[in-house]
Amino acid sequence: MTAIDMTPVSNCTVSACSFNDNGCHAFAVTVGEDASCATFIPLDVKGGISKVVTQVGACQRVACAFNKNLECTATQVRIGSGGTAADCLSYTE
Repeated sequence: MTAIDMTPVSNCTVSACSFNDNGCHAFAVTVGEDASCATFIPLDVKGGISKVVTQVGACQRVACAFNKNLECTATQVRIGSGGTAADCLSYTE
C-alpha cells in the first residue's frame, strides 16, 4: 500500500480538535484500539497542513471489518463524536 492508496477521511465533525478547521488538516490520522481518533488534540490553536487530503495512516482497531494488517481498507471513513470526543464512525465489526 502506498500513500496514494491510503483511505481518505471524508468528513470530521469534531470542531474541538486542533486539526479540524473546516475539515481535517492532519496529514494522516491514527484510529486507536477503541475506534477513537488517536490524532485528536483538544487545543485552541489550529494546526496541520492547510491543503491536504487527510488519510488513515494506521488502524489499531483489529476487530474492525476494514482492518487488514493494521491498515484501513474502507473506501473512506468519517470521524465524529461517539463513545469518546473523536471516533471513527465507519468502524464495523
